[in-house]
Amino acid sequence: MTAPVLPFWLEVLTAALILISALFALTGAIGLLRLKDFFQRMHPPALASTLGAWCVSLASILYFSGLKETPVLHAWLIPILLSITVPVTTLLLARTALFRKRMAGEDVPDEVSGSPEKDY
Repeated sequence: MTAPVLPFWLEVLTAALILISALFALTGAIGLLRLKDFFQRMHPPALASTLGAWCVSLASILYFSGLKETPVLHAWLIPILLSITVPVTTLLLARTALFRKRMAGEDVPDEVSGSPEKDY
């Protein structure tokens, strides 16, 4: 039994998507190193990992769909779950860092919710 041969355009598209994903990862790493504040540093890796995961998943779908000669869509589950969990994790990290800064007595913005002294 011979292995199916992928069309050249599919191999090039898959390689391009993997390279784009690597560029997103590099951009996130550079942003993590160059930005000075924790709140600024958490944004680039979160975006880069999500976009990079979408590119890798799309490359995987194209490649394995070409090999099997039928659509293979179960790889979409990974970026969908990442798109749900990464923003929630980023929000929880930001709230934790803000809470720690408040407890340390640093100058941070006031809380937006839960102010009992305001009457509406």
